[in-house]
Amino acid sequence: MKRVALALFSLCAGAFALGAGHAFAQGYPTKPVRLVVPFAPGGAIDLMGRYYGQKLSDIWKQQVIVDNRAGAGSNIGANVVAKSTPDAYTLLINSAAQAISAALYRKQPFDPVKDFTPVSQLSSNWPMLVGNLKLPAGSVKELIALARSSPGKLNYGSAGMGSSAHLAGELFKSLAGIDIVHVPYKGDAAMMPSLIADDVQFSFLPMAVALTQIKSGRLRALAVTGARRIAAAPEVPTVMETGLSEYEFSGWVGIFAPGGTPRDIVNQISAELARVLGTPEVQERVRSWGYEPVGSTPEEFAAKYKADIGVYIKIIRDANVPLVD
Repeated sequence: MKRVALALFSLCAGAFALGAGHAFAQGYPTKPVRLVVPFAPGGAIDLMGRYYGQKLSDIWKQQVIVDNRAGAGSNIGANVVAKSTPDAYTLLINSAAQAISAALYRKQPFDPVKDFTPVSQLSSNWPMLVGNLKLPAGSVKELIALARSSPGKLNYGSAGMGSSAHLAGELFKSLAGIDIVHVPYKGDAAMMPSLIADDVQFSFLPMAVALTQIKSGRLRALAVTGARRIAAAPEVPTVMETGLSEYEFSGWVGIFAPGGTPRDIVNQISAELARVLGTPEVQERVRSWGYEPVGSTPEEFAAKYKADIGVYIKIIRDANVPLVD
């Protein structure tokens, strides 16, 4: 009799837990949500964070507060989310820097896999190689020739150690066999004045940032890093086309919740982001930035995230990039 009673109690408790979790998801969010951007204001991830944050705010009827926490290759902002309560009231929007940092840094203040729950890959992207107007090179071939004639004299800027631009630059350096110097900043916006002023001569910028600066006449496009040209700038060749046939570098933007966030809430946010990304207006906007909208499931994004950590470990090893302490 006691066994029957215990079984009934366990069954009821399990049903209650499932029901409570479902109700929790249905009621989310009941207060403002913080969206951490691990880069300084004005960069591509900040732009996207504010855009997607507003779209989610419109759905949720709750404020989405963008919180910029720049530094350490996005580790500072990521750590804020990793240490947050796993209730999805603190989320992270990050680029592939999230996976690159896991491969590049010897030690991080968090576990890059266990302390995060991937929610959705928002988009895929291919950085653009750009130079300032003072750079005496108008193509990838000319840039490589210039670097070979002046070893250690050309600087390229990035949004920070472990950013997509950093790794794209190191892969370029390795395959081209040139000596160029990496100069990290706290985000694309912080780097831009130095790039324009010729303190650094070139960079691998997020497409949204690159296109804005190119259209304003402040920078010059040299190449895109993907396997094919992009619709937003079809006249710009790929690095592959201009001499480095093995060169290809891609990235992504995605949303993460703290590790241990209830699956119902994660699925809800993922479904709502897929709904946002499925609208023609948002797809047009994302493509105008030079990105391709995705809207994956949490499982798909988790698999890609883990696989990309392995990809970046190989790039770092093959390019002899020193690990960061």
